[in-house]
Amino acid sequence: MLIRQHDHALAAGEFARRWRNPPRPRDSTLFAVAQHDVAWKGPDASVSWNEERDRPYSFADYPVELKVRAYTEGLDRLEEQDAYAACLCSMHYETLVRRFGRTGAEARFVEAQVGRQERLRAGLSEEEIGNLDRNLGLLRLCDGLSLFVCLNEPGEDESPPPYPEGFEFDGQRFEPVWEDRRTLRLEPDPFTEAFEVSIPYSRIGRDRRPLDGGRIELQIKTVSPPDALG
Repeated sequence: MLIRQHDHALAAGEFARRWRNPPRPRDSTLFAVAQHDVAWKGPDASVSWNEERDRPYSFADYPVELKVRAYTEGLDRLEEQDAYAACLCSMHYETLVRRFGRTGAEARFVEAQVGRQERLRAGLSEEEIGNLDRNLGLLRLCDGLSLFVCLNEPGEDESPPPYPEGFEFDGQRFEPVWEDRRTLRLEPDPFTEAFEVSIPYSRIGRDRRPLDGGRIELQIKTVSPPDALG
């Protein structure tokens, strides 16, 4: 079962768009969350097969040189559209690669992104710079929520979060709770309204032939009053 990473990111954007305490600047931050995996649109256009493991490559084992090249091209594209969003996504990728990277190509990527961020920060206001860390936290949280939906079977209460630290933001820990196999909520409830998440997927056989596809369809439920989080 294959989910394109850009489609997962668009779902992350749906979580961010309903967040009760919105980010500032709002539009650029929401754009960053929804587009943070735009770098994968090209690589995910076709299935790349991991011959050693006899299955499609996943994000975790995708060839490093190709991965950092895609990251760089995606960030270049974002920078042409929105400098603030590009800075946030650069920070996101840099954090991931710095945490998990081990190769020379990854070290060079981290160094290049530090330089990119310094250059982009020079064109931002003090308020925009001051909100970067919080907005990066929102991006990571919504990324994690979308990954949680994509990587786990609906209704499984014991499913681990995709990030070791769990779902934390603004000093608050959020727990996903399955109402049923099609309805998910968070405790405490951070959203302004109930909404639907729809993520397309495709399936491929062991013989590498495409099978069928469909959509993950979930209802995200709200249960608390608007002032529940202050």
